[in-house]
Amino acid sequence: MDDQTKIELEAAAFRALREHLMEKRTDVQNIDMMNLAGFCRNCLSRWYQEAANERGIEMDKTQAREIFYGMTMDDWKANYQTDASAETQKAFEKSFAENVGPKD
Repeated sequence: MDDQTKIELEAAAFRALREHLMEKRTDVQNIDMMNLAGFCRNCLSRWYQEAANERGIEMDKTQAREIFYGMTMDDWKANYQTDASAETQKAFEKSFAENVGPKD
């Protein structure tokens, strides 16, 4: 497989993952994804931002999230985010530290 085809297939897989998470499974909470898989929608938007920044495209966290989510974080939270239990929040702190690093 040539490099361009590989890039196109990877991009198609990313778009399918984004669509799945943003349109088909809005019920899946970021905190649960992080606790189970070690990444969430915010991680995906951060990786998008980092890729843009590496290519000289200025983009901050807020801009990347709006691109990935298709809306502001406030709108996403209002429409889809539910409260997490204390146990889930504690598990998140551990998972975040292990997979992302210390909180800013």
